[in-house]
Amino acid sequence: MGEYQTVRHTFEPVWNAQSEILILGTFPSVKSRENQFYYGHPQNRFWKLLAAVYRETEPKTIDEKKSLVLRHRLAVWDVIGQCDIIGSADSSIRNVVATDIAGLLKVSGIHTILANGAKAYALYRQHQLEKTGIEAVKLPSTSPANAVWTLERLREVWGRELLAQK
Repeated sequence: MGEYQTVRHTFEPVWNAQSEILILGTFPSVKSRENQFYYGHPQNRFWKLLAAVYRETEPKTIDEKKSLVLRHRLAVWDVIGQCDIIGSADSSIRNVVATDIAGLLKVSGIHTILANGAKAYALYRQHQLEKTGIEAVKLPSTSPANAVWTLERLREVWGRELLAQK
């Protein structure tokens, strides 16, 4: 399976003063760490999903991805700032050091938190909820490991949550 590595999150959250909805992942995958940006694995459906929900062209570059997020008053970050992990396996995560989501909430207009998958939701509840006081909404993961959820099904559920906040 591989060896545990202690890995630190090395890129900043995407947000601005207009951000209202924070989308949280667990921790960047190996591919995302290589790319230095969120949802970098080519099979992850996150960017395709956001484009479908907002009826836009799928962003390809980091700048296009940031622009899509900010244009729709979103923010993107992860629950974990550092952990021991084997590769990209969320199931192997241990020794968690949480990010400062409460600090971000204090300086932004974010009022809604959406968790990208059950693991992000569980880690948020365990490491962040007490500090933030905001219950997260658990959404189905956009990960390719969650193949039971088609892009269309994801769009229906995610779209309902994202568009309800407008």
